[in-house]
Amino acid sequence: MPRYLVQFAQAHNDFRLPELQSIGELLGISVTLPSDLESRDPMRPVMVIDLEVEEHARLLARRCILIKAVYEFYAQGFTYAELHEANKLSQPSWARYIEDTSFRFLVTSSQHKIPQARQKEVIESFSYMGFLGKIDMKNPEINLICFEEYDDRHKTTRVRHEGDGEFREVFFGRLLEEGSARQLIAKFDVKKRAYYGNTSMESEISLLMANQTLASPGKFIYDPFMGTGSMSYPTSHFGALIVGSDIDGRQMRGKGKTPGVIRAATQYGTASRIIDLATFDVTHNPWRCGELFDAIVTDPPYGVRAGAKRLGRKKELPDYKKELCLQHTLNGRPDDQPYIPPTKPYELSHLAADLVVLGRYLLKPNGRLVFFLPTVTDEYEEVDIHTMLCEGMEVIANSLQDFGSWGRRLVTIRKTTLEKYPPPSFDPTPEIDANSHIPAHKDFREKYFQGFKSKTDEFNDGASLSDP
Repeated sequence: MPRYLVQFAQAHNDFRLPELQSIGELLGISVTLPSDLESRDPMRPVMVIDLEVEEHARLLARRCILIKAVYEFYAQGFTYAELHEANKLSQPSWARYIEDTSFRFLVTSSQHKIPQARQKEVIESFSYMGFLGKIDMKNPEINLICFEEYDDRHKTTRVRHEGDGEFREVFFGRLLEEGSARQLIAKFDVKKRAYYGNTSMESEISLLMANQTLASPGKFIYDPFMGTGSMSYPTSHFGALIVGSDIDGRQMRGKGKTPGVIRAATQYGTASRIIDLATFDVTHNPWRCGELFDAIVTDPPYGVRAGAKRLGRKKELPDYKKELCLQHTLNGRPDDQPYIPPTKPYELSHLAADLVVLGRYLLKPNGRLVFFLPTVTDEYEEVDIHTMLCEGMEVIANSLQDFGSWGRRLVTIRKTTLEKYPPPSFDPTPEIDANSHIPAHKDFREKYFQGFKSKTDEFNDGASLSDP
């Protein structure tokens, strides 16, 4: 199979391979990753992959948010001597450009500024290729790229050009296409949006979430915690039809006659793809049949800026008050005001488990559930994600956005079963098995505002309070 060099944008390293594989699945492209772990390390800025045809590489560059460019791959090496030997063996791939093709030769890197003098030296070392065409620095027919990979030197102080030439590996190829999908990050910039709130998701992340849902024309996608609609705009841009709900309708409506979500979607030309917005508690939902949606995508509230809520009371009412509330619900209040049901906090680990069960009911077979889950860095274990799974659902991607002491994981779960399930019932006070594993995201809000103290810190605090 032909080989291609993918250059990634220097952002969200852990999201690169899940996005690449998801878009490959969406477009029906067979993407073969390197077999050795070092070469397929998602932390590296480039990766050599196998594709069936050149057009597949171009399609990936037009849809993947984290692809900066794709190249026809010619050679790689730990030194230029190794690179040149490998490149000579690839002559059948580049020989067709020798006779009469205008070209430009570039020497570049992701973590390092290469001096002009050495760039010239590197370019001249490829003289054996014998190109006879015109050198055109503005509009060439082909761009030949020599990419030097350096170790990440982020947050280190060094003099200019320090360590020049001490690269990890060097790659060579012909530019096929630059990643045009990254232009969407500016288009969906929250600061330029007609309607947004303090919980709105940044554009690059929402685009990555949309790609994980395999959003495309004709897909039917649901957001059960819609808020200000951040996930609906990129998914509808890719052609999907959107239904959204939230327990607090004010977040979707905003201020104004036209709902805020619709105003923002109109800005992007996708208002016609927002099928409906509804206000209800996801644990008391109106869905009376399952297998409706191709995907569910959401960012559940976890209490840092806004906490999750569900219908119910923190404390049980006496019987006479229950009867009064029932009468107000059925007949209306004596002062002619609408009855507003009370809400109570929705603990994150219970919410996540309920969301997976709801996804199994509402998703079509092979449908995807895509959502963010915050975790405490020092406490997280791989088993945490599996504590929320139910039969017929499997995790296919788990990418971390690291904030230091905590992070949030973009979890992608696929429905693997063909069995039809009844509408789920959500226990308002689920019992906790004393022997079961307690995930790191349980009681996340409390841990966040306590500064993620370890058990040792809590013990020491308790000991200091007991000291005379």
